[in-house]
Amino acid sequence: MSEGTPAAGEAATVADQAAREQLRYLRGSIDNLDAALVHLLAERFKCTQQVGELKARHNLPPADPAREAAQIERLRRLAEDARLDPAFAEKFLNFIIDEVVRHHKAIAKQNNR
Repeated sequence: MSEGTPAAGEAATVADQAAREQLRYLRGSIDNLDAALVHLLAERFKCTQQVGELKARHNLPPADPAREAAQIERLRRLAEDARLDPAFAEKFLNFIIDEVVRHHKAIAKQNNR
């Protein structure tokens, strides 16, 4: 083996180091995206809180199945356009909707005291 050529073990070590650096970079990006998602969800729930208060003041039902269905269909289309699994997007939105409706019911209950 020539002096300038790394041994197989050394080449693997260099490749492992490059992989670790790339993994660290990708995980940093994931961490940033997770933080952005948390902040976006917080803003969304601030808006839905106001919707719940408005519904409670005007004795409107906490859930709106027609709106929810339209939103799910809209999100599925957006997911397809973004090459995200539409079934996953639907599960995610259903989870959020369930939480919002739960909050709206709690707000309505508070206002009826």
